[in-house]
Amino acid sequence: MKLKIKKEILAEGLNKVSKALSSKNLVPVLAGIKFDLTKDGLTLTASDNDITIQTFIPALGNMDIETEGSIIIQGKYVLDIVRKLPDEFINIEVIDDLKILIYTENSEFNLNGINKSEYPAINLDLSKKPVYISNEIFKAIVNETAFASSTDESRPVLTGINFKINGAQLECNSTDSYRLARKIVTLNQEVEESYNIVIPSKNLVEFIRIIDDSEENIELHIFNNKILFKYQNLLFQSRLINGTYPNTANLLPTESFLKITVGISDLYSVIDRASILTSDKEKNVVTLETKENLLYIKSSSAEIGRVEEKMSVVKDNDENIKISFVAKYMMEALRSFPQNEVEISFVGEIKPIILKSVGDDSLTQLVLPIRTY
Repeated sequence: MKLKIKKEILAEGLNKVSKALSSKNLVPVLAGIKFDLTKDGLTLTASDNDITIQTFIPALGNMDIETEGSIIIQGKYVLDIVRKLPDEFINIEVIDDLKILIYTENSEFNLNGINKSEYPAINLDLSKKPVYISNEIFKAIVNETAFASSTDESRPVLTGINFKINGAQLECNSTDSYRLARKIVTLNQEVEESYNIVIPSKNLVEFIRIIDDSEENIELHIFNNKILFKYQNLLFQSRLINGTYPNTANLLPTESFLKITVGISDLYSVIDRASILTSDKEKNVVTLETKENLLYIKSSSAEIGRVEEKMSVVKDNDENIKISFVAKYMMEALRSFPQNEVEISFVGEIKPIILKSVGDDSLTQLVLPIRTY
C-alpha cells in the first residue's frame, strides 16, 4: 500500500472514525484504524464492538494512489502524527507487509502495523428498506431528548432513546425515571414496517457530533440487534439495547388545573440564580409558587442562606400552585426548546410538570416534582 494524500482530508476522516476507538478495549487490534486503499479511494474503519464508524475518501484529486492494499495502524499514533505534521500532503507506505512509513519532505515516522487478517469481521451491509429522515430533524431529536436518558447502567434500557416508527410517525422518548423527553415528528414517507427500538443515547450524541449541517437525508438501516446510519460517505453502526422500554404514554397527564406561559430565557436565568444557594448541585431543589400574575422562585439552605426571585407570567385562570423540583432537570428541559416561550402545565403539587412550546406540540418535557415536607 502506498499513497500520497492531502493532510486536511485525511485528518478529517481520522477524526471521524477515531470516535469509535476505546482505550479500554480488551481486543488490542480494535485500538487500530483499518486503512483499505483501492483505485477508487481510501476507506477508514474503527470499532469498539459498541459502535463502528467507517468513512470513504474518494480519489478525487485529494490523493495519488501508487499501490493498493490494507493495513491496521494504531489509532492514537496515526491521529497525533497526521494532526501535528505541518505539510499539505502526507505520504503513507507499507513496507514488508507490517512496517508503516509516514513521511513528508522533512519528517519521517516508522510504525509497526497490524495485519488486516487480525481485524474482526464487521458487517456493514445496508438494509433493502431504509428509513429516511432529514439531518436537521434528526439532530433536533437527539439534542431535545438525549439529556433525559439515564446514566445508570443498572437499568440499561433507560440509557437509550426509544424510537417508535409507525407509518409516517416517529416518536422518540427518553427518561431516567425523574423526567421524560418526548419528540414526535412526521417523516416524509410511510414506513412499511413498524419499529420499536432503543438506541444508546451516548452513541447518538457521538453520531450527530461528527456529521455536518448539510440538508442531505440520513438513512436509518434497522436490524434485529443493531442500527446503521448512512450519511454521505459515512457509515455509523451502533448496537441496540435489548429489553422492553417502559410505556411512557400513561405518565403524561391529559388535564391540568393551571397553565402558565413564560419566556424561556427569563425563567431559565431565574432558576439558575436561585440554584446558586443550594448545597448539592445535582439535587438543587427550588420551589416555584404563583400568586396572582407573579411567579416566585425560591431556594434555601440551612448552611448557606436563602434566595427569592419573582417575575411576571401569563396564567390561564386564577388558580395558584406551590411546587418544588430539581433545578438542573427543569433547566435542561427549558434549554431543549428552540422557541422563546414555553407553556407549563400543572396538575397538582405532587403530579408531573409538563412543558410544551407555545403553538407546537412536537416536543414535550416532563419533570417530576420533589416533596419538600
